Amino acid sequence: MFVIQYFIPHYPFNRMSHWFSDWFAIILACAIVLGALNLMKISIQKVIKKKPGWGYAVVIIVSFLLITVIGLSEGEAFREPGTWFDWLYVYVYTPCSSTMFAILGFFVASASYRAFRARNFEATLLLLAAFFVMIGRVPVGDIISGFMPEGVRLSNLASWIMTFPQTAGQRAIMIGIALGIVSTSLRVILGIERAHLAGE
Repeated sequence: MFVIQYFIPHYPFNRMSHWFSDWFAIILACAIVLGALNLMKISIQKVIKKKPGWGYAVVIIVSFLLITVIGLSEGEAFREPGTWFDWLYVYVYTPCSSTMFAILGFFVASASYRAFRARNFEATLLLLAAFFVMIGRVPVGDIISGFMPEGVRLSNLASWIMTFPQTAGQRAIMIGIALGIVSTSLRVILGIERAHLAGE
């Protein structure tokens, strides 16, 4: 419907964007509640059956209940600085998020090592692009390419790679992700996909 409104700019199609935005907000609110209940159900089942990793499920349950009770008890003031919710967010959630991203850095490094081996033409292009972007983002890149004209220095090459080829590839990936979300959503709506309910 969001796409159709650009091709048929007449009533009722030109109003569907606003209508569907309201519907999405309502569905999103219900989905958050259902997602939270589903998370609790799966975590409690994991603890009761002592499945592998059930200790993490205990942490999920305790954390979820703690932040929910504190957030609801403080009402509208939970966003203000100095509240318990704010303290948990600043001193527990934020450091945990930073830790997760720091750990992800090692996974990205290992994945890059495996992906950037020049086994074929595409991997070689990826390796060269990554090299030029990384070396062009630091001052050493301009020092190395200082003898070149201003327009062909490594910093300008890195900017060109990030602006044109990278943007084109990113858009193609985003279109693929959008199509995947649509197909998965249809499978969930039609009852074909039951993995989120711990089914087959």
